[in-house]
Amino acid sequence: MSPTPAPPPAAPLPDTTETRQALIDACLWMNARHLNQGTSGNISARIAEGILITPSGVPYEELTPEAMVTIPLADLPPASGPKPSSEWPFHQGMHQARPDMPVVLHAHPPYCSVLAVQRRAIPPCHYMIAAFGGHDVPLADYALFGSPELCANMAEIMADRHACLMANHGATVLGETIEKARWRLEELETLARTYLFSSIGGAAQLLSEAEIAEVLVAFQSYGPSNDTETAS
Repeated sequence: MSPTPAPPPAAPLPDTTETRQALIDACLWMNARHLNQGTSGNISARIAEGILITPSGVPYEELTPEAMVTIPLADLPPASGPKPSSEWPFHQGMHQARPDMPVVLHAHPPYCSVLAVQRRAIPPCHYMIAAFGGHDVPLADYALFGSPELCANMAEIMADRHACLMANHGATVLGETIEKARWRLEELETLARTYLFSSIGGAAQLLSEAEIAEVLVAFQSYGPSNDTETAS
């Protein structure tokens, strides 16, 4: 059987005040939705000039569009100027590995983090697994945050997935748009909660490969439109 061809690269997002504010709004949103705490999460978007990413250690409430940091797509960030998120290496790695997904969103959702600490991937316990590109949400092996090892671990398992858990860390999702990434993050946390709670009084009954294959076809037009963005 021939390998599935890689999807075509997506167009970069425009580097506008609106795009920068939408990235900030995504950070504020995930904290308001209890999908993240403090400044532990980060988001980036591929633009024509490289990658636009949240700065390191700045409270989301204090972020302005001008505070967002631009880094190269395949080189070290500038030595001077604002510091990008400490997680910039895996954002850079994801943008290189998945040119079809111009948005990378990372957070520490509570239920995802529980599974990450237990070092458990999410199996096909619910049809919403298809929102993440395959029959499971894989687990990236542990490596120090911001390290080349973590970047390599994530790039390997997300070659054909839109999300992963990160051992003893958190979760990362990819998006065709900022809105699609936000949607996937919330769906991932709901899926993680469902899987964890399914062990109460029983065990999760998993969907078969054929059942998941059927859902994957149906999911080709599921979720927020790739042509829309949200700014709040």
